[in-house]
Order: sequence, then structure tokens, then C-alpha cells
Amino acid sequence: MTIIKAIVAGERNPLILASLKDPRIKSSAAEIAKALTGDYRAEHLFVLKQELSLYEVYKKEIVALDAEIEQCLASFEPKTLNAPPATIKKRRKKPTANHPPFDLHKYIYHITGVDFTLIDGLDALSVQTILSEVGLNRERFPTVKHFTSWLGLCPGQKVTGGKVKSSKTRQVVNRAANAFRMAAFSLTQSRSALGAFYRRLRSRLGAPKAITATAHKLARMFYRMWTTTEQYTDPGMDYYEQKYNEQVLKNLRNKAHALGLELVPISPDTQNTPSSPTLPT
Repeated sequence: MTIIKAIVAGERNPLILASLKDPRIKSSAAEIAKALTGDYRAEHLFVLKQELSLYEVYKKEIVALDAEIEQCLASFEPKTLNAPPATIKKRRKKPTANHPPFDLHKYIYHITGVDFTLIDGLDALSVQTILSEVGLNRERFPTVKHFTSWLGLCPGQKVTGGKVKSSKTRQVVNRAANAFRMAAFSLTQSRSALGAFYRRLRSRLGAPKAITATAHKLARMFYRMWTTTEQYTDPGMDYYEQKYNEQVLKNLRNKAHALGLELVPISPDTQNTPSSPTLPT
């Protein structure tokens, strides 16, 4: 921005412009000066000046909008005045894009009495988007099924003649559902139980279905915290893997029982003893 403002002010020397670069830029001043060497045509400079002026206007409008949002959040009757509960969860050190300059997390916690950001994938901005769509009256949704159905995240029920024709989710235009889907996608590299849940589904069903299924799970967790005010605790990355292994073992036992067999675990001695090769007859 310093370089652009200098160009608009009339500076054309590429070396002087390159000296205004940010200290964090790894490129040398000579490389930047080479990139700034060109034909400064009058019509292009006029467009640049207009765009810079509009950029400054939009920055002022965003600041005014953030102030209005903060004033609106402060007008709600708080359910608690306590600070959000302390957690060992690693929060982002750098604010995300479009994050307001005030403590949005604190305002949301005071209004709802619940720290929804404890759920992996949900940050203050996504929770604000969800609450702005669903409102603060939880009685609008009698059960979690009503909530996920309104979001369009639960499986469909297209049945004809007693036969399920399709179980695809309904096509709805819902900003809250999009926020849950974005939160689910952000779990791609998360070292949490929900991250392991998403990756396991993605390997089996593909990314689109895994995102919808994980968003549905996040919505159910959100509703449970909303209605019970319980605090969510991450059970760990190995939680869902352990549950999946237990389910696989249970299915194997059921199949063996149906065939009149019984599963016997391998003892450590037998597991370490190499099996003798079978000679062809």
C-alpha cells in the first residue's frame, strides 16, 4: 500500500519505490525495482487513483459497520457476565479474514452462555453466522432432528412404494448450513476426534459426502450445547478410530456366530512365531 500510494502521489523512480517495501518481503530491492519498471500511462494511473480512493472509502465503511455490530451485540441481554471458560485448546494466533477488531468471542459467550468455539472447526465468526440465522430462541427447534432438517444436513426420505429411492440431502439456501460445511472442511488437518472422523469418512465416501456428514455431526453437537449448556471436550484423535475398530470387531463376531464359529484373539507368543511354509502336494 505504501508503494501504491507513492505511485499515485507521482513517484516513478523504481529504486525509490522498491525501498518502500515491507521488511518481511524476501525479494530483493533490485527484483522489486525491476517489477516496478514500466510505462505509467495516464489512463492507468487514473484508474489506480480511483480504485485506491474506493479502497479507503470501503475501509472506513467497514470500521463503521464493525462499530455498529459491536453496539448491536452489546444491546442483547447477557445470560452471563463471566469470562469464557479456560481451555487448553489451541486457538488461532492470527485472526481470520474479516474478523472484527473487538472481542466477538466474549460477546457471543455473554449472549448465549455457551462457548461454541470449543467445538473443533467452529470459530467466533462461524458461530456468529449460525446464530444470526437460527436466532437465540432454541424453542423454535423442539428436537435435534428438527434442527438438522431445517439446515438441510440430514439424509432425505424419498420413498416410493415402500422402497427408498434417494437419501440425498435437500437443496436449501441456508447461511448457517454453509457455515457448518465450512467448519467441517476446516477439519482436514485437525488433530482432533472430529478431524479423524472427517478423514475416515472422506477415505470411504469422498470429500463432498464427508463434508455433509461431518457438518451434520457438528450441527448436532451445536444443538446439544445450545440446549444443555454443557461444555464440549475433545476426546482425542484416536477416539473415533477406536470406536471404528470396535465396530469392525463386533461385526466379525456376529458373522462368526452366524456361521457357528468363534473369534479367538492371537496370543503374543503365537503372533511372534513364524508360520512354517506349506509345501505343494
